[in-house]
Amino acid sequence: MKTDKIANFIVDWLKQYLINSHQKGFVIGISGGVDSAVTSTLCAMTGYPVLCLELPIRQKSSEVSRAKNHIQWLQSKYSQVRSLEVDLTTVFEEFVRIMPESSHNTDLAEANSRSRLRMTTLYYFAGIYSYIVAGTGNKVEDFGVGFYTKYGDGGVDVSPIGDLMKTEVYQLAKYLDIIPEIQAAIPTDGLFDDSLSDEDQLGASYPELEWAMRQAESGSSVEAFSGRDREVFEIYMRRHRSNLHKMIPIPVCLIPPEWKD
Repeated sequence: MKTDKIANFIVDWLKQYLINSHQKGFVIGISGGVDSAVTSTLCAMTGYPVLCLELPIRQKSSEVSRAKNHIQWLQSKYSQVRSLEVDLTTVFEEFVRIMPESSHNTDLAEANSRSRLRMTTLYYFAGIYSYIVAGTGNKVEDFGVGFYTKYGDGGVDVSPIGDLMKTEVYQLAKYLDIIPEIQAAIPTDGLFDDSLSDEDQLGASYPELEWAMRQAESGSSVEAFSGRDREVFEIYMRRHRSNLHKMIPIPVCLIPPEWKD
């Protein structure tokens, strides 16, 4: 992978988008993970203002520490990078408190609400400063298994690394010299009050899912595989089908024109 060319290409693309949008800079949520670290660094490389937001909601101390350390590293390299911490824990807990009791399991709904609350906060600051919200989703998450929250971390203005697989993001992180603790961290979405990694939730590693995505795109069917390959391919296809609604435009009910006359 030609990491230098890719990094410069993304930076130029971000610059041009910002110029065309007549906005003044970028705002991005920093999670302590590799995707937000790489994306925020690329935004900073444009030379335009970057606002890094820490938005903890019952966050583990290790995630908070990595996020802070990355922001410090970024600010030591780029003078136009600013940061703010907005602890959303009490807001989230109050939101959950006023919701009616349910006999159904609310864990997933609450997890997605965390992500959507963060999205609302990002756009609050984007509106104040005339910035655009930079997304941190990668290709296998956003267009493969749909491992993100619709109108949460999926609610963004631009997707700088959306055409890069997770393993390619790691290569870019190494090229950009992202701090070692982030490069070595086990990926997690940080939306649940547990220690489950992305692989725990998905049932397969990112390299496995990337393999399955390429197989699916080439037209392969599940019958072509056996053993672990078949299991991974089935995991990928099941998640892709169930989350396809996140990846396609909102369906619009088109009324026959003659009925409008």
